[in-house]
Amino acid sequence: MNPDPNESRYVMRFSLEFRVQHIVLFVSTLALIVTGIPMWCIGRPEYTFWSQAARPFYGGIDAIRQVHRWAAVGLIVVSIYHIYYILLTREGRREFWELLPKPKDFVDVARNSFYFLHLRKAPPRFGRYSYFEKFDYWAVYWGCVIMIGSGLTLWFDRYALTHISWFPYELSRLIHSDEAILAALALLIWHFYNVHFNPSVFPGAMTWWHGRITREEMQEKHPLEQRR
Repeated sequence: MNPDPNESRYVMRFSLEFRVQHIVLFVSTLALIVTGIPMWCIGRPEYTFWSQAARPFYGGIDAIRQVHRWAAVGLIVVSIYHIYYILLTREGRREFWELLPKPKDFVDVARNSFYFLHLRKAPPRFGRYSYFEKFDYWAVYWGCVIMIGSGLTLWFDRYALTHISWFPYELSRLIHSDEAILAALALLIWHFYNVHFNPSVFPGAMTWWHGRITREEMQEKHPLEQRR
């Protein structure tokens, strides 16, 4: 039986376990953003229109809070599972090692900057992950620590206020909203452009769904991994 020529064009880049984590992460994050906006608008008269427009869709502010909290549970669960994944599985440890910043990444930033300024003829050659993919990963890591920590403080406010003073509690509220805005902008502008809106991949790369990448894409975007 001859091999399918179409199958030979693809390389498996991400396992099912990796993809499921990513799907849970982005579904939870998008739900948190969509439900967080009307809650952020409450108490800000200049933005009241947005919260009032969203309430009928969800069925009221209480329903918005419930959806927000269920999405938060999804984020917490996938974050805990990811810690297990990178510590206790061979694949997770390998992926984590590949995602660690290395001296080459700082060199690649400079080389890519020179390339964009037409001071260099060719862009840098990347391995399994480029520096901007690593930035995506570590931004999520940092964001989850801040958002989960401050979010739990606000969720269980009565318990929190028995153990901390008013100032740390209000600081958690401020940090939670400001970090949420920063995370939403980073996701919708930085990540979505690189993965979906960049002309080279538009209308979007489907690697997150099926885990595959063509050999041509690998040669173009991850030539050092292909050579290895």
